[in-house]
Order: sequence, then C-alpha cells, then structure tokens
Amino acid sequence: MTAYAQGELEPPLLEETIGANFARTAAAHADREALVEVASGRRWTWAELDRDVTALARGLLAAGLEKGDRVGIWAPNCAEWTITQYAAAQAGVVLVNVNPAYRTHEFAYAVNQSGMKLLVAATSFKTSQYRAMVEETAAECPTLQRAVYLDTDDWAQLVAGGEQLPEGALAERMATLEPGDPINIQYTSGTTGFPKGATLSHRNILNNGYFTTELIHLGPDDRLCIPVPFYHCFGMVMANLGCTSHGTTMVIPGPGFDPETTLRTITAERCTGVYGVPTMFIAMQNHPSFAEHDLTSLRTGIMAGSICPVEVMKRCVNDMRMAEVSIAYGMTETSPVSCQTRSDDDLERRTATIGRVHPHVEIKIIDPVSGETVDRGEPGELCTRGYSVMLGYWHDDEKTAEAIDADGWMHTGDLAEMREDGYCNIVGRIKDMVIRGGENIYPREIEEFLYQHPDIEDVQVIGVPDERYGEELCAWVRMRSGAEPLDADAVRAYADGRLAHYKIPRYVLVVDEFPMTVTGKIRKVEMREKTAKTLGLGG
Repeated sequence: MTAYAQGELEPPLLEETIGANFARTAAAHADREALVEVASGRRWTWAELDRDVTALARGLLAAGLEKGDRVGIWAPNCAEWTITQYAAAQAGVVLVNVNPAYRTHEFAYAVNQSGMKLLVAATSFKTSQYRAMVEETAAECPTLQRAVYLDTDDWAQLVAGGEQLPEGALAERMATLEPGDPINIQYTSGTTGFPKGATLSHRNILNNGYFTTELIHLGPDDRLCIPVPFYHCFGMVMANLGCTSHGTTMVIPGPGFDPETTLRTITAERCTGVYGVPTMFIAMQNHPSFAEHDLTSLRTGIMAGSICPVEVMKRCVNDMRMAEVSIAYGMTETSPVSCQTRSDDDLERRTATIGRVHPHVEIKIIDPVSGETVDRGEPGELCTRGYSVMLGYWHDDEKTAEAIDADGWMHTGDLAEMREDGYCNIVGRIKDMVIRGGENIYPREIEEFLYQHPDIEDVQVIGVPDERYGEELCAWVRMRSGAEPLDADAVRAYADGRLAHYKIPRYVLVVDEFPMTVTGKIRKVEMREKTAKTLGLGG
C-alpha cells in the first residue's frame, strides 16, 4: 500500500473571511468571556472585543490603508496583538508578523521585503528596545510611514482616527474581501539566506485554526491557555483563530513563556486546554512547584512545533490530566497543520505518532531522489496538498517554485514514515539525517531511546564531522536536577546491547540549554558548529 492519504471532507471548509467569521461568533456569544490578559487583569466579553476590534479596524482605514496594504506587528503576546490581528483582517490589510527576537538588520529586511506601511509595536520587551530599533532603521525603510507604540498615546490616537469615518465605511471595505485574499505574511527563518515571507489567505488560516480545534472539541465552554507566541502560527492560528471560530475563551498568561506563570494561570482561570512546544511542557512538568498547582480543569491541548518526546506526552496525559491532548504537525507554509492525532486515539497513537492527515488535506511520502511515492513503512519526504498550502512566498516566485511543485504539493523537507494505519512519524529533517560510514541514522530514534535514561531530562542528537566515517554522533544532554553528569562512557554502557553499535553516540556534551528559535525549534545547525569547535573536529 502506498504512503498516500486524504483527510475527511466533512464538515465542509469555511468559505468566509476572518472578519465575517469573528462577527458571527461575537454575535452568538456576546455576553460570554472572550479574552483574558492575566498580566494586566483585563477581560473582554465577545461584545466588548468586537467593539474594540471594529474601532481599530476603522482606525486603520482612517490612517489611509487600502485593501492589501501591509501592517506590521512587533510585540510579545498581549491583548492588543489579538485585537490588531482581527482588526487587520476586517480592514483587509495584510498583517506582517515580526519576530519579537529580531534585531535591526532582520527588522529592516522584513519591512522592506513586505513593503510595510504602518507598524504596531511595543516600546520594549526584555532586552529588545523596539522603538530605538525602529528609529535607528528609519532611513533604510522608506515604505514605513507610521509607527504606533502600544504603551503610549499612539494606540488611542490610531483608534480615535476611525471616529471620523462615515458609519458604513468598514462594512463597505469588508464587502470587497474574499476568502482567497492574502491576509498574513509570516517570515520563516531558513538556515541560510534571508527569511522567506510565507503568504497566507483568510481561507488558509481560518480553516486551519478551525479544524485543528475541531479535532480537540473546543467549544464555548472551553478556556484555552496560550503561552505560545502570537507572531507564529501556533499562537495566532491554532490558538486565536481556533478559539474565535468556536467561541472559546482566549487566556494570555503573560507576554512571554514562563512555566510557573502558565501553571498558575491554568489553575486560577480554570483552563480546559493549554498549548505548548515540547520544551514548554518539559519546563512545566519539571518545575519545582509543579505538584502545587491544581490542573484538574485541564482536558485537552496541543503539543507541536518540534518533535514531541513520548515520555513528555505520557506525562501530559497522566500528570497534567490532559486525557484528550493532541499532537499536531505542520509548518508555517501549510497554515500550519497537516497531521494531527485525534482525541479518541489510543495512547500509543497519541504518544508515538504525529497523527493522520488533516481534514480537506492530502499527504504523501516520496523518495527524495526519484520523487516516487514510497510504500507505507518506508521513510521519505513528507509532501502535503490542499486548501492549507500557502499562496506562495511574498514576491519570491523562484523560492515558491522550489517549495510547491507543479501539481500543488508542498515539499516539507521532513523525513517521515506512514504506518499501515495511515498514522505518520517524523524521523528527522532531510538535512539532519546522519550518514555514518554509509549507514543512514535518524537522530530522532536515538533521542527517544536516551529520553528513557532516568537521569536525562532532555536530549538532542546531531551529526558531527569525522575523518574515518564522514560523520559521527554527538548527544547534547540536559541532566535532571541533582543527577550526576553523564559522559560518553556512561551513555555507551547504557546503550550497549540495546542500540546498534553505529547508533551509539561517540560524543556526549552535558549542557544547561539548547540553542533554539523563539518558537522552540532546536537550532541543530548551531549545535553542530559549536560541537565541532568545542571538540576540535574538522569541517
């Protein structure tokens, strides 16, 4: 049987804009709680959120923004981020998500590449001085006409500008919008070259948020704790759009992730779901105060953004009471989710796979060299096709053609296997696969094995240069609190007789943390460079 699968076709796709969908939800649940910002104590009902979104959308129109113009947002998680997201959608302007970790060079690139006209930004957050960086790059960014800072009078002035508009101006604009219109640009950080602007439509992200949360049965009685960043699909699509398409309360625990704050928020707000990348769940589960928090309100949630360790997933189910927790897999270019486990899946499927194909989506696994679809059980590159595939990279036809083939298949660069039952497993990135003396080694397999070591809290495995074999394995390990550091001999002794000799790491480095992106993706390229330098290995 070939490694191809197609998702369910019911319920049908939502053929409406984000603004129209939001308005329907707000009207249906007017007096229920829509949004909670824990840090400030502010709360909105759906009617109040609708009022504030509409007021800002009118402000954007009054600021002279036409349909299709680009508006940037550069800020950590806050209520204004969410309000801006929906106001931009109502106004038909394309929201450009700027990574809060960007510095001047990256920020200027995003502004110029997208042709951004207006920026909504925090003044500062942690070590980032956003206002100073905007001022520093002003001469390099000729399209940027106005910057609006959230913690100043700028925000109120932007909103107040809309009061002068004719009553029906926003409704007229919304009537011109189509589900297929571009509405969001998200920059994906490639390992080489400049980031690429994945351009997403209303149809792309509204439906992906809707179906992702359909599969965990979110509804108006649910309250979702959202510690994942809004600037990324996990926050703004799977969380915000998932909530607003189901009438679910959005709970923002803080501007950035903090494990204890997240646990405290789940308890205080009686959240029924929580999202996170694996490193977030590991941090919560291993926090010294973990046992003190009442997590009995939890029912579900999603772990995604990186490969999900089996043992961490089991603790979500057993220790965090998340009996219906789901694993989701995807990438920004596919809005993002392509595969997801179902809430009624058995524990094995929900802890050992990334699930099966999403509704209204097709997936296949191909031989990276020949392009032929492989048989189930064989590794190959995962490709996906359907409503969720991006419109393309903003103003970059060449890179778009490299990623999306003539038949509409998005090539993910991920190595996967499809089991006989249609459930899939990621075995690594094409570029992360280690070839040691002619043997193909998938780091994921060794990571899952080492997670079982009682003293190891987290582990990442990489390939490093070796004169004899071409590549050798190195394991970066984080130890559990109080555990004695491991060396290569101890790991070898643990693995001896349980792993093939060529899969046992030659090198072991004990570290406090892994280099990673803001979204929790491990930067293995950086790990390889550091290891080669530390161990004096040739390039």
